[in-house]
Amino acid sequence: MPGFLLHLNATVLCAHAGQAQPAAPNPRVKVSGQPVVTQATTYSIAGCPFNVSGAPSPCVTAQWVTAATRVRAGGQPVLLQDSQAICAPNGTPLNIIVTQTRVRGQ
Repeated sequence: MPGFLLHLNATVLCAHAGQAQPAAPNPRVKVSGQPVVTQATTYSIAGCPFNVSGAPSPCVTAQWVTAATRVRAGGQPVLLQDSQAICAPNGTPLNIIVTQTRVRGQ
């Protein structure tokens, strides 16, 4: 399904409102002046308050499981606004809150 491409400064949060940032966006392809992010990029998560029965179990990293089917950067599928990710160690999703609104992909 078509969606806006994710870039370095897109607002991405874990399901518990921890801030997620890409480890290594693609520096050669930019949208709105920011590097795009591909499916191969791991996200690091900071500030996740999640705990289970009083034992902290925060989201630490996330890996993307869906991405664009037709658009690639550096040979990797780019991430879209509707891409899905799973956080480790607890298996919860990432939520894409805000991204650029000029470039769409599929």
